[in-house]
Amino acid sequence: MTRQAQAQEQAPGPASRPRPTPSTAGIVRALVLPVARTLPWLPLAAGATVGLLLVGVPRLLSGETADGVALLLLRGAALAFGLGLAFLMDDPARHTTAGVPVRRAVRAGLRVALVAPVAVGWWTAALLLVPREVRPPVGDLTLEAAATAVLALAAGAAAVRLRDEPEPGQGAAAALLFTGLVAPLLMSDRWTLFVELDEDRWDEAHQWWAWLLVGAALVWAACLPEPVRRRRLRAAFTARS
Repeated sequence: MTRQAQAQEQAPGPASRPRPTPSTAGIVRALVLPVARTLPWLPLAAGATVGLLLVGVPRLLSGETADGVALLLLRGAALAFGLGLAFLMDDPARHTTAGVPVRRAVRAGLRVALVAPVAVGWWTAALLLVPREVRPPVGDLTLEAAATAVLALAAGAAAVRLRDEPEPGQGAAAALLFTGLVAPLLMSDRWTLFVELDEDRWDEAHQWWAWLLVGAALVWAACLPEPVRRRRLRAAFTARS
C-alpha cells in the first residue's frame, strides 16, 4: 500500500469531522419567525384596540374633548395596552423551547424586539387621536406609558423566573390592574402618581414615574436569566449532545 493510500485511510471522513457550532446570531435569526408565530397577538390586539377606542370614540361622538378627559383617556389607553403586554411572556411550549441553545434572556429580548415597533406605532396613533389643543404634555405621558408597559413585562418575567409559569399573563395582568386602578385609591393624594395637569406636583410625580420605569426595567432584567440549576442542566445536556 502506498503512502498516499495510507494517508487517505487515516484522514478523518465527513462523518468524523466535528460539526460547526452555530453562532448565537444565526440561532436568533432562525428563531425570529417561530417566535413571531407564537407571540400572543390576540391579547396584544385586544389591548391596543380598547386603548384606541378609549381615545378615539369620544372625539368621534362629540367632536370636543376637555383637557382633563384627554389625560384620563390616554392613561386608560396606556393601561389597556399594558394589560395586553402582560401576556407577552406566555409560551405554552416554554419547557420545550428551553432546549434551544440560547439563553432565556435572548429569547425574551427577541419577543420584546418584535413587539416594540408595534407599541411605538400604537402609542403614536393614540396621541394623534387627541386634538392638539387639549393634548397633555407628550413627553410626560409617554413616560407614564413606558413605565406601565415595562411594569407589565416585569410582572410576567417575575412569574416565569420565580414559579416557572409557562403562561403568566393572567397573573401579570391582574397585578398591573391592581397597580393601576386599586393602588391609587388606597394611596393618599400626596403620594399618588396620577396627578392632574393643573396640580403643583406634576413635575414631582413624573420624577417618580421615571424612577418607577428604571425600577421596573431592573426587575425585568434581573428576572430574565434562568435559575442556576437550570443553566447547569442545559450545560450538561449540551455537553452530552
